[in-house]
Amino acid sequence: MSTRLHPLALAALALGFAFLYGPILVLVVYSFNASRLVTVWGGFSTRWYASLAADGALVTATLVTLKVAFASASLATVLGTLAALALDRRGRFPGRTLFTGLLVAPMVMPEVIIGLSLLLLFVALGVDRGLWTIVAAHATFTLCFVAVVVQARLATLDRSLLEAAADLGAPPARVFLTVTLPLILPAVIAGFLLAFTLSMDDLVIASFVSGPGATTLPMRLYSQVRLGVSPEINAISTLLIATVSLGVLAASLLTARRG
Repeated sequence: MSTRLHPLALAALALGFAFLYGPILVLVVYSFNASRLVTVWGGFSTRWYASLAADGALVTATLVTLKVAFASASLATVLGTLAALALDRRGRFPGRTLFTGLLVAPMVMPEVIIGLSLLLLFVALGVDRGLWTIVAAHATFTLCFVAVVVQARLATLDRSLLEAAADLGAPPARVFLTVTLPLILPAVIAGFLLAFTLSMDDLVIASFVSGPGATTLPMRLYSQVRLGVSPEINAISTLLIATVSLGVLAASLLTARRG
C-alpha cells in the first residue's frame, strides 16, 4: 500500500530544503559570475577560479586547512575508535560514567570555551602556537563525534562472529584486525569524514590556538568578508563544497559496495 504525503507536508519539506540549500546554490551560481559585483549577474565566466591561483594568501590558507583537517581527522579517528572500543568491551568499569561524560562534553560545550581552555593550556605548557596546536585542538574537538559514530556501529555488531574467531584460536589482536575492523570500517570512515569536515569548517577554536604562519581558510575568509564579499570567496567556497560532496559520494559508494 503506497502512502502519499499531504500537500502541506510536501510544501514544508520543499521550504525546508530551499532554506538549507538555496543559499549554497546561489553561492555556486554566482561563483561563475563575470561581474565583480557579487549581487549583479554579468554573464557566465570562470575568471575567478583562474584568479585563485594568483592569490597566494588564499592558496596558502587552503593548504594549511587541508593539512590540519587530514592530520586532526586521522588522530581523532584513531583515538575516537579506541574510546568507542573501550566503552563497548569493558562494560561497566569504574569511572565509566565520568569517562563517557568527558568524552561527549565537547559536543555540547561552546567552542569559545574549548578554544579558550586550550589556549590557556598551551600557554601554561609553554607550547608555541602554530599548525600542530590547531591539529591537537581539532582532534580534541572531533574525536567525540568519531567515538559516537563507531560506538553506534559496535552496539549492533554480531558478537557470535567475534566469539567464533576466538574459539578458532585467533588472539585478540587478530580478531580485531580480521573481524572487528572490517565490520566497523564504514563507521570509521564516516567518523573520519565527519571529523575532516568539522575541522575544515572550524573558525572559533582555530582563532584561539593558531599562531604566525598558521592561518586556516575559514580565518582567512572571515577576515576578507569583513571588508566585503569578493567573487574569489564564492569560487573557493564552491571548490570546498565540491570537495566535501565528492568525499561523501565516495564514502557512500564504498559503503554500498561493502554492503
